[in-house]
Amino acid sequence: MSKKIAILATHGFEESELKSPKEHLEQQGWMAHIISPESGSIKAWAEKDWGKEYPVDKTLTEASASDYDALVLPGGVINPDQLRTNDQALAFVKDFFQQKKPVAAICHGPQILINAEVVEGRNMTSVDSISKDLKNAGALWEDKEVIVDKGLVTSRTPKDLPAFNVKMVEEINEGRHGA
Repeated sequence: MSKKIAILATHGFEESELKSPKEHLEQQGWMAHIISPESGSIKAWAEKDWGKEYPVDKTLTEASASDYDALVLPGGVINPDQLRTNDQALAFVKDFFQQKKPVAAICHGPQILINAEVVEGRNMTSVDSISKDLKNAGALWEDKEVIVDKGLVTSRTPKDLPAFNVKMVEEINEGRHGA
């Protein structure tokens, strides 16, 4: 069955954390849309310097969680820091949780989930530098390659992408999850 996945990102996302999941989703025969506050294109951060530009499929004002089967939140340092203070982005993210749809976040991506106030009581992982933030927001943080909690998939860094991609697809195939 064909699925449609939203990837929420803005300038400064870690390139591999958007590119690898997007390609993996498309290999399933699914559509993966890049959703951003900006139209046109957004620029990646590739480890130590700016990377490629990626075309935006829809702006946040044009997109609705009800149009998608799941949400992916790539990390990078700049990207989540911008999105977690964007009310439209936070409302978009919360909507996926209210509809009990799968959400996958890697590296610094879970920072957006903290501001969306959806991490309390959830088993999660992330890049180590935001582990304290997640714990302070009520998440049960562990240092693991990938953690799945009722449709929420989290991973630490680009080296975890193979496991992240597999679990993300599993959860999307399972569909909506109970609270």
